[in-house]
This record gives sequence, C-alpha cells and structure tokens, in this order.
Amino acid sequence: MKLRIDDISAEAKDLALDEPAGEINRLLERGPIREYHLTEAVAVELSYYRSGMDVVFGGVLTAPAEATCARCAEQFVTSCTRSFRFVLAPKAAGEPDGDLRAEDLEFSFYEREEIDLSPLIREQVLLALPTRPLCKEDCRGLCPRCGANLNREVCGCRVTMSAPRFGVLSTLKVQRS
Repeated sequence: MKLRIDDISAEAKDLALDEPAGEINRLLERGPIREYHLTEAVAVELSYYRSGMDVVFGGVLTAPAEATCARCAEQFVTSCTRSFRFVLAPKAAGEPDGDLRAEDLEFSFYEREEIDLSPLIREQVLLALPTRPLCKEDCRGLCPRCGANLNREVCGCRVTMSAPRFGVLSTLKVQRS
C-alpha cells in the first residue's frame, strides 16, 4: 500500500490493511530465521499523521504463522503481535551521523511523493518474530541420546549431568571406611 505525502495531513487518520504473506515468506526462506512460515496475511492497524515534513506512523500488527520448535523440532501454530512506531523524514533532511541511539531505530527517510508501507510492515513483522521459536515455554526438547520427544514420552536413556570442568573428579578413588 502506498500513501501520497500530499494526502497526509496533521490530523491523525486510521487505516486497517492486510499485508500479503508472500514476500515476507520469501524473506524468511532466505534469511536467518527460517523456522517460520506465515499462514495468512498480516493484519495491520495503524494511525498516521504529518508533523511538518515528517510523517509519523504508529500501530499494531498481527502475523499468524507456523513454526518449528527450536527444542523438539515439532511444527506448531503461533501468532506474533507487535506494536510499532516510526517517523519518516524527507531524504533531504540528511541522515544521522555517529552511533545509532534507541530513538534512531524508529526513524527513517522517504524520497518521493509516495510512501510504500509494505517494506516498513515487512521489517516490523521480522522484528516481531522471536529468534528462537518454542512450541511452549516449558518444552522439554529431544533426548540427546535416543532423540525421543520428551514432551510426549519418557525414554529409558540414563542421562548424567556433569560439567566438563568437574570430569576429573569422577576419576578420583575415594576409600570409604
């Protein structure tokens, strides 16, 4: 979706839209977070207004997705919600120099007479997805020996928990009296 700069006024306007999942899924397949696949369009509700030459956006998005759990490798359905806010200034205003501050992450530029919301929404969706997807917070994962899903079954493997730095202690012979 594109908004013409001249059509954006100082009075806040609300907009609800659905961003198609296709391009976001292509980015997910090529990027570092390959465990996700959006199942539907991203629902976006935003408010926007103009402050001088700057355009201010704020809103919330919801992205329904399927993911692969990082602990048990099972597929699960999830939904990521993210509130966002960003300010766009004309490119002629110049880019900030030096290190980025937290408020700089909400700041970007526009060049033409239109603002394309799709790249901005895609960026927010990628930021909304956890880097390590879990089917549930207390997921027990897979047995390191036999590979059994510990959420569904108890395996017969004997797992000893020992820190490598204390491994030498297991070689000591202790005489009991």
